[in-house]
Amino acid sequence: MPSAQPIPFDNSYARLPEQFYTRLAPTPVAEPRSIRVNTELARELGIDAGWLAGPEGTAVIAGNAVPDGADPLAAVYAGHQFGSYNPQLGDGRALLLGEVVTADGRRFDVQLKGSGRTPYSRGGDGRSPLGPVLREYLVSESMHALGVPTTRALAAVATGEPVYRDQVLPGAVLARVASSHIRIGTFQFFAARQDEDSLRLLAEHVISRHYPRAAEADNPVHALLQAVVSTQARLVAQWQLLGFIHGVMNTDNMLLCGETIDYGPCAFMDDFHPETVFSSIDHGGRYAFRNQPGIAHWNLACLAQALLPVLHPDAEKAVALAQAAVDAYPAEFQLAHSAGLARKLGLAELREEDTDLVEDLFRLMAAQGADFTLTFRHLADLVTPPEAGEADVTDLYQAPGELAFWVARWRRRLEQETTAPEQRQQAMLRSNPVFIARNHLVAEAIEAAENGDDFEPFHTLCEILSAPFSYRPEHARYALPPRPEQVVHKTFCGT
Repeated sequence: MPSAQPIPFDNSYARLPEQFYTRLAPTPVAEPRSIRVNTELARELGIDAGWLAGPEGTAVIAGNAVPDGADPLAAVYAGHQFGSYNPQLGDGRALLLGEVVTADGRRFDVQLKGSGRTPYSRGGDGRSPLGPVLREYLVSESMHALGVPTTRALAAVATGEPVYRDQVLPGAVLARVASSHIRIGTFQFFAARQDEDSLRLLAEHVISRHYPRAAEADNPVHALLQAVVSTQARLVAQWQLLGFIHGVMNTDNMLLCGETIDYGPCAFMDDFHPETVFSSIDHGGRYAFRNQPGIAHWNLACLAQALLPVLHPDAEKAVALAQAAVDAYPAEFQLAHSAGLARKLGLAELREEDTDLVEDLFRLMAAQGADFTLTFRHLADLVTPPEAGEADVTDLYQAPGELAFWVARWRRRLEQETTAPEQRQQAMLRSNPVFIARNHLVAEAIEAAENGDDFEPFHTLCEILSAPFSYRPEHARYALPPRPEQVVHKTFCGT
């Protein structure tokens, strides 16, 4: 196998006891071929992007070479999947290659997704079709550009091998980067086995890695739980403010570091309907858009329950501490969501008397099937008239006429603000994207790659999504909602 240029690994998770993972090497593939390398992210990680795109780097991402310093492993965890507890899950088609510490001291996992079978594959092949790899690359990098905490895509490689699902598909591997891949389900795994030593060790590891200030508290584990509650509340608020639907909010898909993970059946809404579901496996709408804040609350209660044995030696006091931490979530979410919504509407803050204004906007949007993203962007463009010859979204998208009376009310409310209209508009334009990873555009890029080996639509979309707040008329079609024949109704996880 080719020799690989070393990546600066320092593998803290691999230094934990072996009950946390299984060590194994990735399974080589037939004909690896680089699809795309994230040059910006590679630079942040201290990795030569040119090397990564070349034969040796491609061999590493494909799993055909293990670089010096790597310590590949499949992590074990449990989780509630659609509300039902599974006592053992784990990395069934992924391997943690190792961890990289950046020049400014931040630590990141580098994981290969689609790298072959592991002990946790549960009968699966451990591989990923090309489509889900391209989808995750596009949507995770879109989320990063939108300012949402997220796992990121470092590189994508085609394997030259078929993957068998309901049809034969080309295979691929994604190199995913995260602050860590430790999940609520990781704690649930050890709690179910009554392994308090491992629970305590895992809590210490997470505190050291993500929440070092919690170590200074009188009860570090309680401080950890409080910090995770706050982090998740802010994360889900950001999802709601962008019309993003995760699609599979199982406890094994919620990271303790507070980053969005698992972009399988995810989607951004086009027409605004609170009950929207895209995931093909979410038959009951458990993870519909309107349910996401409540599901995050439920998941955090599962984390609190898993932490009970190490929260306090007195069982009753442990329950009281856990309950108090979880009960703080609704207020934390509301605070983050209200602040974000105020920014989207050009307000310094939402006042109590603004409740009807906000609720009426969403009611009208739902009744008219207004496009979530472009309605808010349209409002930003209405704050001040454009300069002569300057293009804005109102040139290509008009909000439903029924919103006209609401807009008049909103403008009267803006008159009470002290910020100059130009400043207000610039703030709104920074809070209301015009380009998102729309389902039909992602599907278009995937279809071209799968059926024609044409990756130009994918690369073009990557570039456009990297600047989501800057409208460019030449890219107008990437801002528009789908035509009726382009609407994507279902998204799939790819396993």
